[in-house]
Amino acid sequence: MEIEAIEEDADNVILYTMEKPKKMLVVEDFVEYHLFLVPEGPSDPAKLKQILQQYIEEILAKLAALLADYIWQSQAFHLKYISSKGDVPAHIGGVTRFGDNIEDEWFIVYLVQQITKDFPELAARVEDNDGEFLLIEAADFLPKWLKPENSSNRVFFYHGKLCMIPVHKDGDLPDPASGMTALQALRLLSAHPEAFIASDSITKATERRIKGYPEKIKDSFHQAHCLVPAEIAAILKERPQLVSAAVQAFYLRDPIDLKACRAFHHFKPERCLYTSVTFTKCLYAQLHQQRFHPDKRSGFALPAVSHPKYKAHELGMKLAHGFEILCSKCAGSDGLARRLPSKSPLWTGFLINLQKNDFFKGETEGSAKYCELMKKAELYFQQSVFNPDSSTSLSPGEEVLRLLSTLTVNMEELKKEEAQLPPDEDDSWLDLTPEKLEQMLQYAAGPKEIATETGENYNLTEVTESMKAFITNVSSHEGAEVPWSLPEMPITFDVDSFTSALNKIIGPSPEELDSDDLASEEDFELLNSDDDDANLSDLATPLNADALQSLHSYMDVMDKELAQTNIGKSFIKMKDMSAAHPKTDKAEAEVDPDEADLAPVDVDLNLVKNILESCSSQSGLAGPVTNLLQSMGVHLPDNTDQEMADGSLPH
Repeated sequence: MEIEAIEEDADNVILYTMEKPKKMLVVEDFVEYHLFLVPEGPSDPAKLKQILQQYIEEILAKLAALLADYIWQSQAFHLKYISSKGDVPAHIGGVTRFGDNIEDEWFIVYLVQQITKDFPELAARVEDNDGEFLLIEAADFLPKWLKPENSSNRVFFYHGKLCMIPVHKDGDLPDPASGMTALQALRLLSAHPEAFIASDSITKATERRIKGYPEKIKDSFHQAHCLVPAEIAAILKERPQLVSAAVQAFYLRDPIDLKACRAFHHFKPERCLYTSVTFTKCLYAQLHQQRFHPDKRSGFALPAVSHPKYKAHELGMKLAHGFEILCSKCAGSDGLARRLPSKSPLWTGFLINLQKNDFFKGETEGSAKYCELMKKAELYFQQSVFNPDSSTSLSPGEEVLRLLSTLTVNMEELKKEEAQLPPDEDDSWLDLTPEKLEQMLQYAAGPKEIATETGENYNLTEVTESMKAFITNVSSHEGAEVPWSLPEMPITFDVDSFTSALNKIIGPSPEELDSDDLASEEDFELLNSDDDDANLSDLATPLNADALQSLHSYMDVMDKELAQTNIGKSFIKMKDMSAAHPKTDKAEAEVDPDEADLAPVDVDLNLVKNILESCSSQSGLAGPVTNLLQSMGVHLPDNTDQEMADGSLPH
């Protein structure tokens, strides 16, 4: 394979081959979204492209109020026209790298859902580098027919609802075992718009991740004081979104990057002031948690850790290093000429749609507020309409250099703002306490309703049938399956009911399994069920009385020998139960020691005892016993009984 080009970005080295189309051999975290017309658009490609371009203008103008001030981790949400190819019709879509901030991905899912709700003639698909991640999120509730090999093009957002196209056996699909084409799926959605809505459990699993938007956007930000050079304060005031590129440049630095920070050429540390910087929580954590000491030649020096403004000094120093690294990577670049939005044929329509959606909030054209909103609109248009990978768009470093050459740093105004900074926001959310971890785990596992035991009678028939099916089920190479769907209300654990249910499953009582009753076992016909027919015919011959007596004597000797071993003594026997409840009759209390040793084992009590001990040894963590019980809908209560520490059980 011949390599055509090697490109280095902030996260990966990407190799392009000579094959057409170009394929990336190394990928990073990204989310891909596609919006299709339902039903299909006009057959004329030029007319269809014009219609889809209008949708781009209308959609982005509709989302401008949400996205104009949003800070993306790596790339912004954007839309472009995508021409038809094979079975995929022409549509609009985009790809966004979200890096370490998974919230960007789910925010895009929310945006796509809202687009299909506001524009009901559009259906949308979303996938990432892991594939159908919406199905992954709802993995516990997927139907058995859905497998990776047939899941392609089956999950869509349509009319704002999650839809899943099932396998049909009536000829709608060419092969139930294979995936669908996008064209087939869109035609089915058009013909049956309400027939493919996903089940409530699958819908809730995905909606749980996007619940709270758009109000959730504000909670994802964090404001902190930073001591930065005046030029950085002016740049962030003009372009707050550049903070993500600066943090990423510092976070992913290498020794070559740090060479440029030995002597700061663009941001002198002599003119520093305090400013309030808005981060996302992910960016703030990346910047704050890294330990870094500046080069003495850089001019940055940190005060003592006990200094009240130490955190502001440290954050500002790291941020300055990130901006300097960005500029050093663009040294000698001749692409500082900014492409104006007015040069794009889409700008006029985009501006008209902004006015329709009251983006300018009734401000008079030419006023200070109007000009500020216009700058946001131009920047948003560049991020969302222009292809971020296009050679015509500026890299973050080039944008910083352009701002340095055009902005006027007004120190007097910045000093006034420094004196009126809002207070630092509390960053205690960085500290993960056991209680917070428990809340996160409960949230990730989904809401659970815990039933109380106050007079409620629970039917354990389903548990019994489920365990029978689990024991008798023949598993495939894909692993064991629990052939039972959990009820909406979990079943609480009751020792007596559980013992009774297990007794029905495992067969006869311990008395019926005593060695003295072996003669009633039909002469051990089942013990050699795998032998040939000749052996079976021999075993079918009844044993005589002498042979049976000899066998009984042999079994008695074995029972006595095993009763004295550690294994034999570890079981709870019927005599132990009698000792716990002594009888008043002295004659009945006298028991032969040999007969006491051979007392039958209480199978039910031993089973429950071992289950509880296994659960207790797991210390609240997941394990084989709790996993098996929970798969059958049995939820054990917390072990709060301190008296069980010595191994005793309540009777």
